[in-house]
Amino acid sequence: PGGVLCDMEKPMIADFRQRIGRVAADLREVAELFFGAASVLARLEQTGVVTPETARSLGLVGPAARASHLPRDVRTDYPTGAYRFRSIPTVRLPSGDVYARARLRSKEATRSCDFILEQLESLASDKIQVSCGALRPQSLTVNLIEGWRGEIAHLALTDERGAIVRYKIVDPSFHNWQALAMAMRGGQISDFPLCNKSFNLSYAGHDL
Repeated sequence: PGGVLCDMEKPMIADFRQRIGRVAADLREVAELFFGAASVLARLEQTGVVTPETARSLGLVGPAARASHLPRDVRTDYPTGAYRFRSIPTVRLPSGDVYARARLRSKEATRSCDFILEQLESLASDKIQVSCGALRPQSLTVNLIEGWRGEIAHLALTDERGAIVRYKIVDPSFHNWQALAMAMRGGQISDFPLCNKSFNLSYAGHDL
């Protein structure tokens, strides 16, 4: 809380830039191989469809929502920190099928690499950590952040002394499990592994 534990020196920035560059190149190569194969497309397209209407009614978040053409992204809807000054364009796809969920992850991974490289060129020179101070007494605070599976909500409640008496976290998988059930309606048993991994939800809240 209040910042980070260490600063990025020039050698570390240069090394990080090279690593991200290699990752981005690997992502492009894998995407070309994967999405360029007719057999892959035939298996993914129109499998496990979740329509925009269904996605909206279920309250889907994160990539699962955006693959069903819903513009839901905490980084854009409630921007904080660096996202107030430089947003990542929201990727949306209309088909809502396994292909869309796979393709969207590929596109977002590439854009994330670009975003990180841009930020390395303009790192702040302020203090890396500032004390947060005492918590406000008898207060309720809700914070949202976009995790790699989608929206993560943190809720904190303090007592009259400013001590935390209740802390609740809601992970994105909590919102998206019903979408997997809807995606399987009318499908085959052999579609389940594809649908399941296209959402890639956490069974135990490990996407916080």
